[in-house]
Amino acid sequence: MIDNWNMLGHEWAVDMLRQHAARGEARHAYLFCGPPGLGRRTLALHLAQALNCPNPIAPGVPCGTCRDCKQIEAMQHPDMNVIQAETEGGTLKVDQVREVQRAMSLKPYQSKYRVALFLRFQEANDNAANALLKTLEEAPAHAILLLTADTPEQLLPTIVSRCEILRMRPLPVKAIESYLLDHGVDEERARLLAHISGGRPGYARSLVDDVTVLEKREEYLNDLQTLIPAPRVEKFSYAEKLSKDKDAMRQTFLIWLSYWRDVMLRVAGAETPLINVDRNMEIEFLAGRLDLPTARRVVSDLESALEKMERNVNSRLLTEVLLLDWPKA
Repeated sequence: MIDNWNMLGHEWAVDMLRQHAARGEARHAYLFCGPPGLGRRTLALHLAQALNCPNPIAPGVPCGTCRDCKQIEAMQHPDMNVIQAETEGGTLKVDQVREVQRAMSLKPYQSKYRVALFLRFQEANDNAANALLKTLEEAPAHAILLLTADTPEQLLPTIVSRCEILRMRPLPVKAIESYLLDHGVDEERARLLAHISGGRPGYARSLVDDVTVLEKREEYLNDLQTLIPAPRVEKFSYAEKLSKDKDAMRQTFLIWLSYWRDVMLRVAGAETPLINVDRNMEIEFLAGRLDLPTARRVVSDLESALEKMERNVNSRLLTEVLLLDWPKA
């Protein structure tokens, strides 16, 4: 493993965490924040390796090849608990946190630290969040808690205040493009995928590895184009169909959000690179027919809809209201 823990970008975060591991100054809790696909989980796992690798190749640099490193990478280490909601956009429950509390109280089985990795902790319900707070306050010295979330603002301030926060940012599009070129992706496709990824290395890799991700994106964006001028009855019909699959609904909203943000940036005359660069012509056309307050409202409505989804509101009604409020551009 190289000095940057084989991470693409986030050098400042790796450097800080490497020093914590090397000096034996690990915090008892870390919160990795940023949009999905950015490398939050990967960075957390590399920290767990750095803390528990018995054969580091340098201080704070895990070997990546020993049994401990391999088990942590596969999230199957005997001293590691991985806790998340059953499905993305689901609910992380209090029983899951209590189970970890019991595990954390035990001495490590084969390593220096017991590690609990809470993925997408913004999906925790109130009881689960309060249970974790108790764990944070009473964590034994051998316990390290690692949390990932989209933003710290989604969590209880009392939890955030007890964690070392790492706010991870998207990488420059050019950095993702270079990475894809180095891994054998042809030039035109690398450029497109780098833009679509929005600077998120994990998402870029999933676009390369799984062709269905791109196909679904194409489908969601084609639906968006059809829905903008569609009559109410078509919008109601689409809302009914989409609301039956919560995961697909969430992914659809995320793709739509990236598109409407592109539109808003073009309306505003911003120089920011488009994410949906392959839809440049239609984005420019739509932007030319809207004012900035309207474009900003659509973006805000989609952000709000994604938040409400996590609070289990009526999915069909949520989608209907969203679509009916779209401008007839």
